[in-house]
Amino acid sequence: MGRSPRRDLLAGLTVAIVALPLALGFGVSSGLGAEAGLATAVIAGAFAAVFGGSNLQVSGPTGAMTVVLVPIVVRYGPTGVLTVGLIAGFLLVALAVLKAGRYMQYVPAPVVEGFTLGIACVIGLQQIPNALGVAKPDGDKVLVVTWRAIQEFVHTPNWTAVALALGVAVLMLVGARLRPTIPFSIVSVIAATITAQLFRLDAAKPIGDLPSGLPAPSLGFLDLSAVGSLLAPAVAVAALAALESLLSAQVADGMTVGQKHNPDKELLGQGLANIAAPLFGGVPATGAIARTAVNVRTGASSRLAALTHAVVLAMIVFAAAPLVSKIPLAALAGVLIATAIRMVEAGSLCAMAKATRSDALILVLTAAATIALDLVHAVIIGLAVAGALALRAVAKQARLDRVDFIPDLPGEHSAEEHALLAEHIVAYRLDGPLFFVGARRFLLELSEVADVHVVILRMSRITTLDATGALVLKDAVQKLNRRGIVVMTSGIRPGQRQVLDSVGALDLLRLEGREYATTPEAIVGARTYLEDAGVLTAPPAHSARTSVQEHAR
Repeated sequence: MGRSPRRDLLAGLTVAIVALPLALGFGVSSGLGAEAGLATAVIAGAFAAVFGGSNLQVSGPTGAMTVVLVPIVVRYGPTGVLTVGLIAGFLLVALAVLKAGRYMQYVPAPVVEGFTLGIACVIGLQQIPNALGVAKPDGDKVLVVTWRAIQEFVHTPNWTAVALALGVAVLMLVGARLRPTIPFSIVSVIAATITAQLFRLDAAKPIGDLPSGLPAPSLGFLDLSAVGSLLAPAVAVAALAALESLLSAQVADGMTVGQKHNPDKELLGQGLANIAAPLFGGVPATGAIARTAVNVRTGASSRLAALTHAVVLAMIVFAAAPLVSKIPLAALAGVLIATAIRMVEAGSLCAMAKATRSDALILVLTAAATIALDLVHAVIIGLAVAGALALRAVAKQARLDRVDFIPDLPGEHSAEEHALLAEHIVAYRLDGPLFFVGARRFLLELSEVADVHVVILRMSRITTLDATGALVLKDAVQKLNRRGIVVMTSGIRPGQRQVLDSVGALDLLRLEGREYATTPEAIVGARTYLEDAGVLTAPPAHSARTSVQEHAR
């Protein structure tokens, strides 16, 4: 895509129009007010645009961050949120220095889809009090607050607020289908505001007075004695900011040809944005997927578009604060409800749910945890479940197969000799990973070997061996030895040797030279042992003519 300053300026203007009601709404939802949302969109949007790692990313207040901030506001107050944002900014810079951005690719798709669905539900539920025209009830759990708001509405219904919220949401959703190029979010908000003013709808509570400009930067909110107690929430905010910003940048890359973000630089930009935003009274910010998508679809090709979006919002703050202050809260609730609905990709969810039962389970658990707990815990739960299921699937790939050792038998032997050897020697091939998840199953299978004198373990195909797997192997050898069965090995690779040696497994195998480089050599060693034990007679001279090395694998 060729760079065009004119196209970037137009894209930035379009994004600003879309971002205005979202910034106001998320500021109100966070508990710090509409002015905090605007300050975040302006300051964080500008810093992330200049210093971030994506040319197309648009940053500001988001619904996902609001979900995390609400309980922090309830517990620590507005100054606590500002301090959390500042600490989170420094943590993001530290992640950038540590080059942690590359690990975003390891987050499974069902986890991403699950917390996106959960976020959408929480954002919609958070708007219920304003959509019903009732004061926000006390509480930090969205389900509890929603239920209390509904109870309050039943006692004192406010149908004006409900009508405005529904009208805005329906206009946005229907309009987006019919005329996707028109920013119906701002159109619907303007229509709702004009309606409320013309008909003097006193029941439609407005945003209220907004400052005509941004406050001077200040650290007056910072209480150093409270930093320790705010560190855990700050880690959660930083984790979310990193996750959502890198996910949004990936979405932007996927919508274009030739654009590729730098994940570590993006973390740096988001860190600096979150350090700056609290100084001006702004809430923590992240990359915003919806606004970034609008930016790409309207033709943006450079950082100029995202920077223009921040400048336009700053001009609105300075020039149109009195007009913005008249927007009904119910209208902003309608915008966010429609936004939440549009976040849910039904086709993607259905595809993920149909893929495998594991994917469906991860998606549902992550979404449910997002609604019932919070986003950070939801992601941790989703990753933990996904990791456990992945390990279980990998462990199932491990196999212990009894194999025919005749092709590896050195020399020439008669059918009678083959049958005699098969009565006393059995060979097993270990395939795949032998680690803590499935190692016990291996021990049970191997320990059940019976009616033989020698077991040969062919280990060259083991892909992963950890300390647990080595200990299990050692236990199996000891169990077989106690039953009078000698265990020999072939094909132990250098990477496995250190693990086996660390737990003492090699000490058992080294006894009487029971560790061999190849299977033919192990078979010769097994036959020699059986001859010395008087179980077999010495082979005829002609059978030793063929070199063992010629048959080595």
